[in-house]
Amino acid sequence: MMTLTFNTTTKEVKITESNVIIKMFSNVPTVKPAEGYYEVLQEEQDLVHGKQRFPVARLPIANTIMFIEK
Repeated sequence: MMTLTFNTTTKEVKITESNVIIKMFSNVPTVKPAEGYYEVLQEEQDLVHGKQRFPVARLPIANTIMFIEK
C-alpha cells in the first residue's frame, strides 16, 4: 500500500511505501482524483506561456492512501 501525503501549504507531495520515500514533488498546486487514480499535477513557470500544469505521477486509488495536510 502506498501513501501519498499532500501538503497544501508548502505545495509538496511525498509518496511512501512501507515508510520508505519513493518520490517527492514540489510546486504541486493540486492532486486531482480521476477515474481510478490520483493524478499529481506540477506547475512550472514558462516565460513564453506563463504558468503551465502537467501530470508527473498517477497512483491507483485502490492501492493508495492519501493524506492532505495544511
